[in-house]
Amino acid sequence: MARMSVKSLLVATFSVFTMLFSTVSYANDTPQHGTPAAEGHGAKEFDVTETILEHIKDDHSWHLWGHTTLPLPVILYSDKGLEVFSSAKLMDEHHEPAVYAGNYNYKTIEGKVKVVKADGSLDKEASAKVWDFSITKNVASLFVSIAILLLVFLTVGGAYRKRGVKSAPKGLQSFMEPIVLFVRDEVAKPNIGHKYAKYMPFLLTIFFLILINNFLGLIPFFPGGANVSGNIAFTMTLAVFVFIVVNINGNKSYWEHIFWMPGMHWSMKAFLAPIELIGVFTKPISLMIRLFANITAGHILVLSLICLIFIFKTVFASAIAVPFAVFIGLIELLVAFLQAYIFTMLSAMYIGMATEEHHHEAAHH
Repeated sequence: MARMSVKSLLVATFSVFTMLFSTVSYANDTPQHGTPAAEGHGAKEFDVTETILEHIKDDHSWHLWGHTTLPLPVILYSDKGLEVFSSAKLMDEHHEPAVYAGNYNYKTIEGKVKVVKADGSLDKEASAKVWDFSITKNVASLFVSIAILLLVFLTVGGAYRKRGVKSAPKGLQSFMEPIVLFVRDEVAKPNIGHKYAKYMPFLLTIFFLILINNFLGLIPFFPGGANVSGNIAFTMTLAVFVFIVVNINGNKSYWEHIFWMPGMHWSMKAFLAPIELIGVFTKPISLMIRLFANITAGHILVLSLICLIFIFKTVFASAIAVPFAVFIGLIELLVAFLQAYIFTMLSAMYIGMATEEHHHEAAHH
């Protein structure tokens, strides 16, 4: 018990220092009035909305610290062919958007590469001819999370092949096994039933993919802290996969309950059919919106508290904002796990509803 309490205390202490480092790092990266950097670009009034959106949106470069950024490859395809160049060419020496002359004139507008005229104004007609396949900050972060997933599970799988399933787990095995058993016993089995084993790889993949990306978005030591789970495209892609898996595996009874509800008068069947059909699409949409909204809201809340320091510019504001930001940051650690669990649990529930066998006796009709 004493060992567990010491371990819990160390984890809590590490979490607090992590959140404190995050708030300090954010404060150092935010330009203040009167600083040389601000004066060099022409000091402007601090904009809370612009600052928050800049930290949670996707970008073509990866911000590391201060004014140091890592340029990412820009991949564009148009009627003039394929273009690949560094995102550094879209910025000037003051880290401001600049026009780059390629097949067309390109410039980043609101974080997206757009075709512009020579004077930098948007060229709407030419923009429709360009497809953007660039490696953005969120895409690069997703590659990092996939690499972590492969490293962890290949290591754990190799350990099981070496020691066998019946031997006691060691090292990384002992950390991962309880989580995998939790997904199996608390998520898959209760919601899917005896067919759970078929869907375990899918459920484990989405659970750990969401969990790792949630944590990477919170860890300040991970440069840039990409907000992958707070990107609607990422959550939509996961929801689409859930939609496909659910409806491909849906049995006859599942579709019968949607289009022609058993045990009811034909008039009620006709009334309920469009409602049930709408429910087929609203379920994955709810998964998409829930994950996106909760992760984004947490980031916005923490950033808003930190922005209070630059709004009031007093030590008193810092004394209030930083502890609250640390507290919300600790709650976000719980939310990161909770949202991965809820997404996986609801996915398992929808799969279970689609694969469940319904037995209707003649007397019920």
